[in-house]
Amino acid sequence: MPNLLANAVLVLWPAVTLALCLRLRLAPGRAIIAAILAGYLLLPPAPAALDLPLLPDLGKEELPALAAFVIALVLWRPGLSILPESPVLRALLVLYVLSPVGSSLTNPEPLVYGPRVLPGLGLREAGGAVILQAIKVMPFLLARHFLARPEDRRDLILALMIGGLAYSLPVLVEIRLAPQINVWVYGFFQHSFEQMMRAGGFRPIVFLYHALWVAFFMMTALVAAAAVARERGGGAVAVVVVLWLAAILVLGKSYAAILYALLLVPAVLVLSPRWQVHLAALFAVAALAWPVARIVDVAPVDTIVAMASELGQDRAHSLDFRFDNERALTARAMEKPVFGWGIWGRNQIYSPQDGSELSITDGRWIVVLGMQGLVGLAAEFGLLALPLLGVWRRRRDIAGDDGAIWTGALALILGVNMLDLLPNATLTPLTWLVAGAVLAVAETRQAAAVASAPAPAATAPIATVL
Repeated sequence: MPNLLANAVLVLWPAVTLALCLRLRLAPGRAIIAAILAGYLLLPPAPAALDLPLLPDLGKEELPALAAFVIALVLWRPGLSILPESPVLRALLVLYVLSPVGSSLTNPEPLVYGPRVLPGLGLREAGGAVILQAIKVMPFLLARHFLARPEDRRDLILALMIGGLAYSLPVLVEIRLAPQINVWVYGFFQHSFEQMMRAGGFRPIVFLYHALWVAFFMMTALVAAAAVARERGGGAVAVVVVLWLAAILVLGKSYAAILYALLLVPAVLVLSPRWQVHLAALFAVAALAWPVARIVDVAPVDTIVAMASELGQDRAHSLDFRFDNERALTARAMEKPVFGWGIWGRNQIYSPQDGSELSITDGRWIVVLGMQGLVGLAAEFGLLALPLLGVWRRRRDIAGDDGAIWTGALALILGVNMLDLLPNATLTPLTWLVAGAVLAVAETRQAAAVASAPAPAATAPIATVL
């Protein structure tokens, strides 16, 4: 159970956010980045959360976003533009926030599996879920407005790099000793200890949900450091930072994150920003295509397992197990394809005799499909993918932009994060923050293109990003 310090830190976090904005006199963009990044890295993970009246539980992902959003409304409300310009993105935003209403209203019946009874859903569950959805997307909306300038994107890249450097110290402690820092500080262990052991050593977890989350963040920091090294012409300090973060990532023993780094770091160092955007858009399309292929049962899973077997039978068996679960959970989700099964684990598969859970959900896409159906999946993945596709549309304009290096790196980070949502559930406030920054690029370049275009002979509607 979380100790007193865990609860105290959560209670005091809004005041910390306010101090970042007022006492330290940070610019709005930097304050938003600092509040959300520090909250994600330092606050206690679930089950630690604030239980406030009339609100769902507010944990490390929700509390920093809500605090930053409220403070932004109070301090910087004049000129604050929250909603995207694109009608398509606005529609997806509405669907994302309100999809739990459909899930709740279409699942009133309780489900009984032997001794296990899962309650039906109603408006009470819908209200809490809608509030949570709205809070989760707040970093996206804040970044779209406050991270629109090249220097803001540079600040975000630098913050990711500095955050990775700071986190590398507790990461090293856990690699050497044991993943116990959260126990020492907040009084509880947040996951299965067995999953933090690999190759005769430990995988760090620090204050995040799982070692995979730590590895993905360290990979993100490494990519950011590579962008800084390129911008500075490969200076000695920048190269040392890249090598240090690369070593930390390898020591963490999370193979997927290492593979991502092997792909992205050379891309950031060698490819032009235009080609980086091409690659990021390809990642987004692949992330959108996989759920469709699984739903219509045309995904080449046997071929992928055969390829994995060349790397080791353990990896092949693990991948085959994941695919079997995906197949069963997809069939379960398609029993209620539009809005899904809702909360309380109703999307899972259980034994009808003893109620034991027979399925394991790993990928974010299958979680959303099962809980919120095709509507929720399209809304969430659409909000992440369309900023990348919008930047891809303006790739020629972006190539000559002052912040092209930062745009390319952020696009790659978002694209590979979308890919990682297929096997894992690494959707975090940082994902939404980066997505909002990428959307800001697409919108500013679109506005610049419209402003520089010759005046039409007759009044015509202004095009949006998508």
